[in-house]
Amino acid sequence: MQIIKNIKLILLVLLLGSCSSCNETDGNTPDNGNNPGMSSGDVTLFVTTSNRAQDFKKQTASFSTKSNMSPTTIKLVPATRYQTMDGFGAAVTGSTAFNLMKMTQENRTKFLKETFSPTEGMGQSYVRISIGCSDFSLSEYSLCDTPGIENFGLTSEETTYVIPVLKEILAINPDLKILGSPWTPPRWMKVNNLTDLQPFNSWTSGQLNPAYYDDYATYFVKWIQALAQHGIKIYSVTPQNEPLNRGNSASLFMGWEEQLQFVQHHLVPKFKAASLQTKIYLFDHNYNYDNMADQNDYPVKIYDAGIDSDLVAGAAYHNYGGDKQELLDIQAKYPNRELLFTETSIGTWNDGRNLAVRLIDDMREVALGTVNNGCRGVIVWNLMLDSERGPNREGGCQTCYGAVDIDRSNYSTITRNSHYYIIGHLSSVVKPGAVRIGTSGFSDPGFIHSAFENPDGTYAVVLLNSTDATKNITLDDGKQHFSYEVPAKAVLSYRWKK
Repeated sequence: MQIIKNIKLILLVLLLGSCSSCNETDGNTPDNGNNPGMSSGDVTLFVTTSNRAQDFKKQTASFSTKSNMSPTTIKLVPATRYQTMDGFGAAVTGSTAFNLMKMTQENRTKFLKETFSPTEGMGQSYVRISIGCSDFSLSEYSLCDTPGIENFGLTSEETTYVIPVLKEILAINPDLKILGSPWTPPRWMKVNNLTDLQPFNSWTSGQLNPAYYDDYATYFVKWIQALAQHGIKIYSVTPQNEPLNRGNSASLFMGWEEQLQFVQHHLVPKFKAASLQTKIYLFDHNYNYDNMADQNDYPVKIYDAGIDSDLVAGAAYHNYGGDKQELLDIQAKYPNRELLFTETSIGTWNDGRNLAVRLIDDMREVALGTVNNGCRGVIVWNLMLDSERGPNREGGCQTCYGAVDIDRSNYSTITRNSHYYIIGHLSSVVKPGAVRIGTSGFSDPGFIHSAFENPDGTYAVVLLNSTDATKNITLDDGKQHFSYEVPAKAVLSYRWKK
């Protein structure tokens, strides 16, 4: 009899123990309709681990009705509002477009949908293209190689490669934003320096002859209008890619005083005369101003000088030198000016194809790092290069990888690198027009995140776990909460309705 009583007691203890958590799950467990505390599929999320065990894997999680007592809760604070987001993407260089056009139509459409579709893919929404050639073009050229601005015209790189690709992307995502940047003006507009003003017939280095400031501003207008005739709207431009870098295969030195004069007195008036609303972002170069003391705070110097046009939206940055903290410094000095991150690369120098290394670093420094420091958009360098890191130009980067690399032997096998994932994790849940919002609660240096309120009434969170341990993280928007077991060395993106 005593044995039977003991068995009953053991069974009762086991039953109570198992029921103590019967109204709560970790979010990974699919709801089978037998759990009264959960509703199925409230949260859409994407998971990428640095070991590719989960490769942008789509999952769902469910809200909990149990009281939230978790010490690892990140609570959204929608009343704290930061910048409005414009979008995320990569550069559609001549090389990228060339590689894409080498694919079969079926494979290209599949890849572009995967990348740009807001409903069937990552929803990437902001791309950068060159005005004329870049170091990832099929040749060095400008859009007006014959002297005289009346000789302006698009070249075969635009008409055969870049424009057809952009049209295909726009058919998939009509709201795509496009940023244009020149690497060099036509060579006949260049001089050796602003003192001697001697002709400088080189794609590399040189300075813009002030006598041609007006013609060069017209060059921008003609380019925007030429693409508009193909149904391609240009959302924004920068006056010069990397204006402090004389050494690229196609380049131009343009100090802040030159840029001030060109933009204030030539580019803005030409845009207004042509009724263009294209945004202008100054600078477009490194956080450390290439260690040139007289160029420190380049955009701030232009703002201080009194540039007053509403077309001058803000400044753009790259991360090839210096630290992202510079973004906070610029924002503190001019909080009403916008910030945009427009270029970063992976390559042989930083183990660029090793996702175990790059996913964590690039998410921390590029994606979340720039967004949390005020950037409205994040654009990485080449969307697609081939397996030989090309096509590329002598004197340009010959050691760069793309966000994806395509096998040159068949133009069908694609390797997805860190830049593809970091942009995808943002664009998949953070939509153009979203506002970055505040958070409170759980804080750990190994966990970095950004939270957003989308214009469609959804919340989004992008989270990086850079530690070697999994951790159950709870997200709470004040009305609903849910938990999810975040894998070690992983990035997660969440989106749910309010």
